[in-house]
Amino acid sequence: MANLLSYVPVVNWLVAPRRAAADQKIDVPPVEVQLIETHPDKRPRTLKHLLRANHVNHSIIYHNLRFDNHLPHILCSAYLLGAEPHQLHHIYDEESKELEPWHASPSEIIQEDWRDFLGDKHYQRAYIDFFEDALAMKHAYDWKKVIDAYMLQGKEPLINGLIGGLGHPLIHLGYAYEFDNREIAMEALGLAATQYNFLHKYLDDPSYTRTSPFSSSSPTDLLDKVANDPRFDGFFKDPGFDNVEPIFQEHESLILEYWNAWDLTDPAKQFRESQEAAVALLVATVKPGTHAYNFFIVHLLTTSHAVRILLPFLPAKFHLSLVRQWWLLTLAVYIAELRPKIDPDYIGDPKGKSWNYVEYKALNSQWSTDAHYVKAIRAIREAARTWGDVHDRYLASAVRFVDDFAGWTF
Repeated sequence: MANLLSYVPVVNWLVAPRRAAADQKIDVPPVEVQLIETHPDKRPRTLKHLLRANHVNHSIIYHNLRFDNHLPHILCSAYLLGAEPHQLHHIYDEESKELEPWHASPSEIIQEDWRDFLGDKHYQRAYIDFFEDALAMKHAYDWKKVIDAYMLQGKEPLINGLIGGLGHPLIHLGYAYEFDNREIAMEALGLAATQYNFLHKYLDDPSYTRTSPFSSSSPTDLLDKVANDPRFDGFFKDPGFDNVEPIFQEHESLILEYWNAWDLTDPAKQFRESQEAAVALLVATVKPGTHAYNFFIVHLLTTSHAVRILLPFLPAKFHLSLVRQWWLLTLAVYIAELRPKIDPDYIGDPKGKSWNYVEYKALNSQWSTDAHYVKAIRAIREAARTWGDVHDRYLASAVRFVDDFAGWTF
């Protein structure tokens, strides 16, 4: 009888996923917060000064408003992997070469109209000014109160739109909490505001959470099902992130079918499985000898890492929505990249190499100033620390990645 009660009969035999309560907490241990603001040692002081220099000198979006400023991501990741001050300075100098100074926005933003310009990247400077004014004048320099006021409140809170801009607002927010850093926090708010797009509606409007004709507790199983679903055949001629919006415009019901099929009955366990899937998407989709690590797919790992950082710090009512945001972005990018096969046999074994070897490669290889390379390594290492590394699968993935990486495919 218990099994029968687990299912809700619906029209046409659709299966209603047995979702956890919307406010259920996903209990993962918090990471150690890096208190660099008041730390007297040279290494944390160096990071603090470089983060502040970037905040003052460089816009958060650049190159015709198409690229994101990743400098805080790589500086913080390298720091956590053990980078010394001279290495942090080298990263700053190299990454800064392609960044751009701030440009004035068309107008200022005030409290009464701050939501009117959401999604308009031309207002990036105005949004930063607006949030920093609130920081100083309303919240006594407590950046977490600014996050609460402008990201967590209201009918359609900004937090439900963090996967806009390929998840960069989500990634940025994770570093803000991990480093207790108000500059990164204000930038995260600015990114959330300027990269706000249509994706938020799927979290804000409960009508999009609907029954699916199938369900699974495993994200990997569902990705395998996507890979073999002939309904996706012929969607696009070439892979690329530009395919994402057409997926929702032309095939919304199909992607939502898979989005709703993830049956979140044990969210903590399934979040762990989603992190395993994120690592596999980056590494286990690359055939030996091809070196084809995908620039857009790596964001599925780094956004998953951001969710892992944020869960212990944010109210429980946002936990499931954060994880479901990641899942929606994952499905969209996976389909847009033409559903590469996920094959665990591509990973191999660590070949006697350790995390020290991986960390050394992150900080000393020719790719040590590549933000996405360094971030990916740090994300894999943190997943291993969070969940344990049974049979060294995370380590094997990291070793395969650092030994095989030869640049990104797009």
